[in-house]
Amino acid sequence: MTLAMKSLPDLLTEKDMNVDQLIAASGLEKSVVKLLLSGSYTPSPSERARVAGALGVSIEEIAWGHTVPVQHLRGNGPQSGRST
Repeated sequence: MTLAMKSLPDLLTEKDMNVDQLIAASGLEKSVVKLLLSGSYTPSPSERARVAGALGVSIEEIAWGHTVPVQHLRGNGPQSGRST
């Protein structure tokens, strides 16, 4: 049987929890939880376990992927190398 994966905001709504309750139940930093909810942070395995436990679901039931596109930027900028 395949589990349906849900986003963290959807699970919060389904479980009738707010962000502060998730922070308290998971024991994670407020900034980490907010980044997870915005989809701009991929949690470590232990962070995943804490969030899943706080929501009363398995880790596999949560969609952990980034929803914010990753920008690949070169750190050197246009000035690197030979100038013309």
